[in-house]
Amino acid sequence: MRLKQNMGYIYIMPWILGFFIFTVAPLGFAFYIGLTEWDTFNSPTFVGLDNYIALFKDENFLKALWVTIRFAVISVPLGIATSLLIACLVNSKVRGVGFFRTALYLPAVVSGVSISLLWKWILDKDFGLINLVLSKFGIAPLGWLSDPDLVLPSYLMMVVWGAGGGMLTYLAGLQDIPSHLYEAAEIDGANMFQKFKAVTLPMLTPVIFYNLVMGIVGAMRKFSDAYIIGGAENEGRFYMVYLYENAFNYLKMGYATAMGWILFVIILVLTLLVFKSSSAWVFYSAEVKKKAKKGKGAPC
Repeated sequence: MRLKQNMGYIYIMPWILGFFIFTVAPLGFAFYIGLTEWDTFNSPTFVGLDNYIALFKDENFLKALWVTIRFAVISVPLGIATSLLIACLVNSKVRGVGFFRTALYLPAVVSGVSISLLWKWILDKDFGLINLVLSKFGIAPLGWLSDPDLVLPSYLMMVVWGAGGGMLTYLAGLQDIPSHLYEAAEIDGANMFQKFKAVTLPMLTPVIFYNLVMGIVGAMRKFSDAYIIGGAENEGRFYMVYLYENAFNYLKMGYATAMGWILFVIILVLTLLVFKSSSAWVFYSAEVKKKAKKGKGAPC
């Protein structure tokens, strides 16, 4: 009898063991390493909060943090808007639209390293494709990666180019919107933009919410293209690049781990703020139906 009562615990024991071995234990070890000075060759030396104090006195750390936050503030809304625009454009049944959907989504399935190398060539001052096109209009070559003022715009161009990756989620959301909502809006005399504002946007807010959270996490953890492409005067040295340099170039594992924990806290705070605010702007049709059944009515 007792065995039957404990069968549930026995069944979940492998998952519990895996969770502690592969999640809890590494997190605990990482927290400890963040409080030490360790070069991987010698035993860790406990230094308390010295790594965290040193970080906020490190100009390179503050610069990398600023570069990353500035990029995130611009790139996340830009990526959301571009992906939504592309989804609206390809959300039709015209002939050949499948080709454009595939072509626009293609950057999402290509290796990040390959994309980075491609863009490093495109942005090259002497042999890059962009400057080649500009030269046809009599414009002098621009140092996209050698001019500090152009490094951020260069990375933002990559965001726009890769916006097709987020298109799929918006496209799925668009096709899930009931057609009778648009028909009702047309009866009320709404034009295309009014229908977009009153029907499309509210119905897509769950998808926008998802892409907002994922966009924040992705922007704050930007690494592969920044590591390969770089940028003048550390304008292309993002947070994760500086973390990697400390860990594997300088073997300052404790310092790098402290950076990792700070990044974790920043992302946690940002995502919690987004989740907290979601009740004010995210529209779930299932909740409205539930309220309507209870007689509470739907929000205007």
